[in-house]
Amino acid sequence: MMTDPEIDRRCRELREEVRDFLREEIRSGAITPQCDAWLTGFDPAFTSRLARRGWMGMTWPKAYGGHERSQLERFVVIEELLAAGAPTAAHHTNDRQVGPMILRCGTEQQKQTVVAGIARGECVVAIGLSEPDTGSDLASVRTRASRIDGGWRISGSKIWTSYAHHAQYLIALCRTGESREQRHVGLTQFIIRLPDPRVRVRPIKLLTGGHHFNQVFLDDVEVSDDDVLGEVGGAWAQISAELALERSGPERFLSTFPLLSHVAGAAGASSGEEMLCAIGELTSQLWSLRAMSMDVARMLEAGQSTNAEAAMVKDLGTRFEGDVPERLRTLIAAQPTMASDDPAQVLLAQAILQSPGYTLRGGANEILRGIVARDLGLR
Repeated sequence: MMTDPEIDRRCRELREEVRDFLREEIRSGAITPQCDAWLTGFDPAFTSRLARRGWMGMTWPKAYGGHERSQLERFVVIEELLAAGAPTAAHHTNDRQVGPMILRCGTEQQKQTVVAGIARGECVVAIGLSEPDTGSDLASVRTRASRIDGGWRISGSKIWTSYAHHAQYLIALCRTGESREQRHVGLTQFIIRLPDPRVRVRPIKLLTGGHHFNQVFLDDVEVSDDDVLGEVGGAWAQISAELALERSGPERFLSTFPLLSHVAGAAGASSGEEMLCAIGELTSQLWSLRAMSMDVARMLEAGQSTNAEAAMVKDLGTRFEGDVPERLRTLIAAQPTMASDDPAQVLLAQAILQSPGYTLRGGANEILRGIVARDLGLR
C-alpha cells in the first residue's frame, strides 16, 4: 500500500505529464478549449489517445484493462482535462460511473466486454435513467421489463440520454415488480446491445444547436438473462452508489472554468477593482469546492459511502458554475457569440447557453438537498 508521500509524489509527476500532453494537443490544434466539454465535446480520437496513455479506467483492475492506480491520481487527470476544456464526452460518464458499477455488480462476461472496451477507449455506453414525467424522481420510472422465456421484454421510454446515438450499449432502469407502498423495490437494470431495430433514438437539440441529449424509445426490446446488470429487483441500491460517483467529481464545478481561466489570464492591474474582486471571489469559492471534491475522492479510496457528501458537492458546485458567467458577463468587453475567433466571446456564449442545465443534470439540486437532509436525520 502506498504511503501519502508516495501518492503526493506520483500525483505531482502525473499532473505535469498531463499538462505537457494538453499543451501539445492545444498547440497542434488537435483540441480547442471549451466550456462544458466533458458533456458536449465528443471526440473518440482524443479518448483513444488518452486510453493509450493509460488514463482510462485508471483505478480499475488490470484484468479488465485498468491500471490499479489511486482515486487521487485519477482525480488529477480528470481535473487537468476539465481545466483545459478538453473534449472528454466520448468517455467521461463511462469512466466515471459505468465501469465502476459493472465492476461492482456485473457478471464476468460484462466486465470482460463492456468494462475492458471502455478502458481501451473503444466503447460508448448510454445511461437510461430519467423518463418523461419522472425527472430526478427515479423511483417513479414506468419503463417495464416483463418475463419471457429465457429473458425479458422491455417497453418504455428514456429521456435526456446522452450519446445514445453513438452508443454500443444502453443501460436501462426498468420496473420488474410492483410495490405501491415501496416504490424503490422492484427495479432492475439491463444492458441492451445497440443498434437494435426495436430501439429508436430521437435527438433533442441544445440551445447551442449541438446534440448530445436524446429520447430513447424501447419497443418490446428482448434481452436475455445474461443482460441483467446486478440483481433482479436490486437496482435502487446500485444506482444510488452510481449517482454518488456522478455527483462528486470536479466536473460539477469546472464546467465553466475555461471561461474563468481565460478572463483571469487576461486580467491585469488596469482591469479595475470590480473585475479583480470578482476573479478573487470566484477563485476562492472554486478552491473550497475543489477541497470538498478531493475529500470525496479520499473517501472513495477508503471504500466509504459518499452519498450526502457527493450531493453537497453537486449542489454547491453547479450553482458556482452558473455564477461564473453571470458574474463575468457584465465585466468583460466581449459579446457572447459562437461565431467568433475571440475565445472570450465563444467561451462566454458556451457558458451562458449551457447554464440552464447545470443544476438539473445528474439530479436536480432540490432532490440532492433531500438526500443531505435524510443523512442528517432531518427527514
